Amino acid sequence: MTKKTQHIRIVSPSGVIDPSLIDAASARLREWGHTVSEGAHARDEWGRFAGTDEHRLADLCDALADPQVDLILCSRGGYGLQRIIDRVPPITKPILGFSDITALHQLAGLHHQPSLHGIMCKHIATLPEDAEPIVALRKILSGEPLEYTFAAHPLNRPGQVSAPLIGGNLSVLYGLQATPFSLSATLNSPYLQIVPLGKELSTSFNSQKPLLLIEDIGERHYHIDRMIRNLRMSGVLAHLGGLIVGQFSGCEDDPSMPGTVYQTINEAVADYNYPVLFNAPVGHVEKNMPVWLNRPATLSIEASSARLSWR
Repeated sequence: MTKKTQHIRIVSPSGVIDPSLIDAASARLREWGHTVSEGAHARDEWGRFAGTDEHRLADLCDALADPQVDLILCSRGGYGLQRIIDRVPPITKPILGFSDITALHQLAGLHHQPSLHGIMCKHIATLPEDAEPIVALRKILSGEPLEYTFAAHPLNRPGQVSAPLIGGNLSVLYGLQATPFSLSATLNSPYLQIVPLGKELSTSFNSQKPLLLIEDIGERHYHIDRMIRNLRMSGVLAHLGGLIVGQFSGCEDDPSMPGTVYQTINEAVADYNYPVLFNAPVGHVEKNMPVWLNRPATLSIEASSARLSWR
């Protein structure tokens, strides 16, 4: 995406949203020089959902089909995409969002379409102009390159890898396992051209094994262990080129578990020798830095710091 101005379509494919947040986010995006439109049902309410399944699906389909739309901004996450993801057509333009929007990012990856894991209407509307996620998003929408430097973490595993970045919310990824939109399906996609799941791995490094990003909110420690063990037993963790562990907000360490939440994740990948980055500022926090998914990234981890960039 290299255009300096974008036509951004706001849709609400998951949870119901306060309409004032759509208004404020739209106003800020227009101040940046972008054109903003919204789906016909973006402000709807149907219980916890932003409209019926059919209406939310229709808005997504319309946005994907409209040749004037450059980028689709999901107004918020919540829950709802798992009810319609099997009817969403191929993703043909960048999707911006996180949390429940991970389902769309997975679908985008299967169609070789880069997408943006990042802030949605609430934070676009409310964060100050100099907030780091706002500054980064503004640069991305203007077509500028993206690069981050992160502080060291004691659990970081040094190394460097260049590969597509996939993933998002761990709970959503877990819920998509054994479906056509699972991480296993992504790993077997010709897009990545890696060893099929279940086959013996080569000892040499394959730069097309993807980087996986995970983050979550409000999950019990043992449930995080269950989910990460599922990814291990299904072969996903063995077929990675690297792992980026974001924020696990409101996921308190359980004293009856051996170690912290981060240590539980680290234990699950202990048998693999790829780089691992902990405490990345990505997830359900105000400093939720936007990252490109389904696009080649370079992760470099040293003892003193780490760097993540996209070419």
